Amino acid sequence: MTSPSLPTRSQAVAEALAAAGIAGEIVVLPDSARTAAEAATALGCEVGAIANSLVFLCDGAPLLVMTSGAHRVDTAYLAARLGSGEIVRANAGRVREATGQAIGGVAPTGHPAPLRTVVDTALQQHEVLWAAAGHPHTVVPMSYEELLRVTAGTASPVTR
Repeated sequence: MTSPSLPTRSQAVAEALAAAGIAGEIVVLPDSARTAAEAATALGCEVGAIANSLVFLCDGAPLLVMTSGAHRVDTAYLAARLGSGEIVRANAGRVREATGQAIGGVAPTGHPAPLRTVVDTALQQHEVLWAAAGHPHTVVPMSYEELLRVTAGTASPVTR
């Protein structure tokens, strides 16, 4: 059951989380949590516990990388790990096309179609992770294992 007070995109995320058996409730923040630092401040947690949802293009297709807010993705390193061609950041239009969500609110799930996903192994050191939930003012808690399950992601370091 979704809350009617959630933004439309967050309702889709709530439905996808429920279908995956993820119990975490979406939290609506009074201020934007577009960046990991903003989200960590609003939630009172370490920035490393923020699971950033970044969309890249890899061999011409969208690639969702769920990374720790404590560091940046090393795209050359990740491409070598994946055995792929160059990985480049997707522009805002491609992000919305792939996820149905705007930059700053991209959730790990609730997209129009499944996305190839990599989940940063650095996130597993946190008991509770916080990910965007479809809107810049919504977040959802989950464990590392739940993040892997809901994204059907591949666990990998994303930086040297």
